[in-house]
Amino acid sequence: MGPHPAVAAIRLAVRRVLHDILNDHQAIRVHAGRTAERPPSPLVLVACSGGADSMALASALAFEAPKLGIRAGGVTVDHGLQTGSDLRADEVVLRLRELGLDPVESVAVIVGREGGPEAAARDARYAALDALAERHGAAAVLLGHTRDDQAETVLLGLARGSGIRSLSGMAAVSGAGGRYRRPFLHLDRQTARKACMVQSLPVWDDPHNADPAYTRSRLRHEGLPALEKALGKGVVEALARTAQLSRDDADALDAWASQAEASVRDATGLLECAKLYALPPAVRRRILRRAAIEAGAPAGALFARHIEEVDRLITAWRGQGAINLPGRVVARRQGGRLVIRQG
Repeated sequence: MGPHPAVAAIRLAVRRVLHDILNDHQAIRVHAGRTAERPPSPLVLVACSGGADSMALASALAFEAPKLGIRAGGVTVDHGLQTGSDLRADEVVLRLRELGLDPVESVAVIVGREGGPEAAARDARYAALDALAERHGAAAVLLGHTRDDQAETVLLGLARGSGIRSLSGMAAVSGAGGRYRRPFLHLDRQTARKACMVQSLPVWDDPHNADPAYTRSRLRHEGLPALEKALGKGVVEALARTAQLSRDDADALDAWASQAEASVRDATGLLECAKLYALPPAVRRRILRRAAIEAGAPAGALFARHIEEVDRLITAWRGQGAINLPGRVVARRQGGRLVIRQG
């Protein structure tokens, strides 16, 4: 008799990702000309909060990794936002070690305020995960985001009005060198919770996930249920499908903009307004955004409204003055050229 369907589903999802990691690891070795050497066993870490999604992921990694010759470890991040969070992190470390993961670490971070509490916590968490992965030489870090998380991310992007890239949600592979992998984006949250239950895995429900002070929490407990009541079941699946379709479109437009950028610059590297004007708006705005970031504008602080203002220097030129962008970057039109630089 095989495992419970929920357990089988999470293990299959992790197995597929581990095969991808092995293939990528081998490709890197071939490119570096190290195929004659005995290949080292790659290390894959799981980021675990102790919640159902990440505990299910940790259990599947612990089961599948040894069969593929992969070392499996874990990390939990203590954000320090709740009383006793350090004790909670210690409990998670113990549970991961009981699963057979090694190495396992708890990392404490200081959460700032920039961008709001959720964004600040996310930035601190990924910075810690990046540092730990570098220190251990990990081939990848697995994250337990589910299809439900993806649907919430799409709706948050829609509410911000940030364009098709925001609607594309979370990528299955992201980070420097494809470090972060999300095996569960096609699985719902209930599958992960069921897998934990049938394996008798203890889980922790973060009270922040039910706190209406957080936007994502309100969306999860009020917004999505209201949408399902009004539109019927299947909203989560449809939003996740929208994410993938949007990502495909955004990737294609990014590639087009990358190819077109050289053709709209003059011999000195400045952007020519007439040539920019001839491009489709979606392509032109991508070029403008990239130019602003290269000039020093922080990507996280550069919103659609900023790019729209710069775009008007090209499409609705009436002699208007310079546009101030985040990071003390200034965009102005001079002699038919668009100049974007700091100060």
